Amino acid sequence: MKRPRLPRLFRRVPRAARTGSLTRRMIGVSALWILVLLGVGGYTLDRVLTSAITRNFDAQLEYVLTALIASAEVGPEGEAFLNRPPADQRFLEPYSGLYFQISAVAGRPARASTDIDLPSRSLWDRKLKVSGRHNDVGLHTYDSRELQGETLRVVERDIVLPGSPTRWRFQVAQSREDLDDQISVLRRTLLRSFGILALGLIVLAALQALYGLWPLRRVRRAIAAIRSGDRARIAERFPTEIEPLTEELNALLEHNEKQAEEARRHAGNLAHALKTPLTVITNAATARAPDLADTVCREATTMRRQVDHHLARARAIGRRASAQARAAGWPSLEAVERAVTRLYDNVTIDLAGDRDAAVHVERQDLDEMLGNLIENAAKYGGGRVFVTAKTTPECVEIEVEDDGPGIPEGERQTIFDRGARLDTGKPGTGLGLAIVRDVAQIYGGSIHLEESEDLGGLLARLKLPLAG
Repeated sequence: MKRPRLPRLFRRVPRAARTGSLTRRMIGVSALWILVLLGVGGYTLDRVLTSAITRNFDAQLEYVLTALIASAEVGPEGEAFLNRPPADQRFLEPYSGLYFQISAVAGRPARASTDIDLPSRSLWDRKLKVSGRHNDVGLHTYDSRELQGETLRVVERDIVLPGSPTRWRFQVAQSREDLDDQISVLRRTLLRSFGILALGLIVLAALQALYGLWPLRRVRRAIAAIRSGDRARIAERFPTEIEPLTEELNALLEHNEKQAEEARRHAGNLAHALKTPLTVITNAATARAPDLADTVCREATTMRRQVDHHLARARAIGRRASAQARAAGWPSLEAVERAVTRLYDNVTIDLAGDRDAAVHVERQDLDEMLGNLIENAAKYGGGRVFVTAKTTPECVEIEVEDDGPGIPEGERQTIFDRGARLDTGKPGTGLGLAIVRDVAQIYGGSIHLEESEDLGGLLARLKLPLAG
């Protein structure tokens, strides 16, 4: 039997990933999803907090810059000076990491005899670079490596002081060392916290997978106990999601037991049915009876009928196991009607009823049942056969009527016995109705014999399960 092809998406997945441990698969998927979510969340949180710390750092520099601008004045020679010194003592300590500088960018006075720029004492023998390629009317914040060994965070702005045509650039710079240390501490804290959180969530997912799949392990142990003979059924209670599985397993066990019991019963019946003819043949052969040939032919015919009967039942039982058993009633009726009409050209067969009727029976078994019923009606009737198919909410009823003499009510049950024949003048084995009854019962159906009100002969009412 050809194996069904997997969808294209799953064909790309390695076979080991499709057939491996369900627990490992669930834990792996959960761990991957947790790591992705925490990674994205951690990166986003790091960006937000780093930006907040940087903005706070810049705000402190902007505050100092505003204080410098407020206290700056212009001297007699056009030089800049502060009317009050900065409050932070680091501006007075050389190379302290906190600096300011006031530089003339444009409109430098021609009469100035000294340098009119004003650097902080902390710069000592160094100066901050002043670029004339842009005007910092608003605040301009940037990082700079202009001082050797230090990375600076610089805030600058251009201002025209009162009474001076010169455009002054006010700059405040601070080493990024403190800012980078704060960001490093933040990232280490985030990494440790999210690492512990990820580990805890993965452990929780593992416990959830183990606990959630534990009922399947109980099912496995129960099935092992059934296989070893300790139990006959799965009697434990399981969660709602597992309960249908155990119910189906119990139903499958019951079905297999019925199949095995039917097989044993059929084997016993066949052995018993063949025992008598074989005994008759053996006795006739031992006694060297003069009619040995006739006896052998007669008893061989009997054995063949029994073998045919049990083979038909065995085939029906085997095909019944298929859950997809489905057959359309009307095509089967038309096929049987054509076959019987060729055999009995003097018989008229009329079909009527539901053309869409479908039964939960294999087509071959349906043909065999309808063939036996319609052939019997054609053989023992007066030349007219009427077949009607009806669909009810529970089943499909197929009525086969003929215009023959019918069967007395007291003999309608015995006619189903194997080999029973009321009319021995016509050829046959006497197994037709018995096979119909047995096959119908195998599929959960039934057959009843009644008197036809329309034609006056026999009416065979066959009920078969409705196909879903």
